[in-house]
Amino acid sequence: MLKFSQSPLEEAFVQNPYSFYEKINEGGDLIFWKDYDLVFAISHRSVNHFLRDRKWGREVPEDKKCPYSDHLAPFLKIEENSLLEIDPPRHTKLRKLVAKAFTTSSIAILEPEIELIVKNILNDLTGDEIELQKNFSEKVPVLVIAKLLGVEASMADQLLKWSHDIVAMYQANRDLDKEIQAGKASAEFTEFMVSLINHRNTSPGEDLISGLLASEIDGENLSMDEMVSTCILLLNAGHEATAFALGNGINAIIVEGLDVAKLDDPEFVPKVVEEVLRFDPPLHIFERYAKDDVDVFDHTFKKDQEIGLLLAAANRDPIAFNDPNRFYPERQNPGNVSLGAGVHFCVGAPLARMEMKIALRELFKHFPKLKLARKPIYSDRYHFHGFNELWVAP
Repeated sequence: MLKFSQSPLEEAFVQNPYSFYEKINEGGDLIFWKDYDLVFAISHRSVNHFLRDRKWGREVPEDKKCPYSDHLAPFLKIEENSLLEIDPPRHTKLRKLVAKAFTTSSIAILEPEIELIVKNILNDLTGDEIELQKNFSEKVPVLVIAKLLGVEASMADQLLKWSHDIVAMYQANRDLDKEIQAGKASAEFTEFMVSLINHRNTSPGEDLISGLLASEIDGENLSMDEMVSTCILLLNAGHEATAFALGNGINAIIVEGLDVAKLDDPEFVPKVVEEVLRFDPPLHIFERYAKDDVDVFDHTFKKDQEIGLLLAAANRDPIAFNDPNRFYPERQNPGNVSLGAGVHFCVGAPLARMEMKIALRELFKHFPKLKLARKPIYSDRYHFHGFNELWVAP
């Protein structure tokens, strides 16, 4: 197994991790990343394998869990009940309840409302230069998720702050200050959600929270802790990843010179969404843990051993994708792994894809001659990958 060194905090890497991925993609299925002191799956076939193989799970073994501390207690409580962090059989019950709201047919009903949200945001964008990351790419998903949860749109800025502070726990540059902010945001967000859930319990509406409260599997409802964690996950995952994916997609479409008139084609725009997710995904790393001793890809993993899954490298695997560094929506290669696979495949994938489809189509319809006004700088938030600001000239 080849070994590589690359600090995830190095500015050149943050701005362009793909040069490193191109180098390591010559290393086969697995590499050892010295800076993480961890084995990583890097090829499309190996990442896909670890995502799908039931011998691997998402639950962190006890001896590898984040050490308990008072300032992190609210965050850790959310994690304990998060759909993202648990495995079957508990995961199965939670996912069945949540998945009912995220079927393709259920999401299709939301299309007119999402389109209205996008158009209203676009109508407010004026000037010779417009900053799109905060004023468009972030606003669309947070307002959609707020609508889905039955949260007032006026809460959007506060939801964004809580989300940013909590997901900082997953960044390579995490430090004590970020941990304290994450704990504080987790406590405040939990208090807000408990109050909202209690209100919906007595005054149900047409929102996701009311639907979750009314649903049951095998005679069981979600507990309050499960409800809170699920709603917070939907905002954090549904907002952060989609916001970065939108910004990255806008940048790719402009830089690569895509004929934006083709975004009106209902058969073409979904291909663009998939190619954006492959070409410049918003999240670059997942993790899995061996449930027992496993021999795979010429390597022996011990029970509870962690493996990193380098999604963005797998999406640029030259064996799986012809000319992988080219942005080409018409490619016929296998699907990207940006939304995961297997039991932990992103439950909100239909919603994320619909948001991106509508947002990209309507943006370039509204501004058909959109150009970059300034060179965009990727945020130092690896293993998230996206912009702080995206300045364009309409």
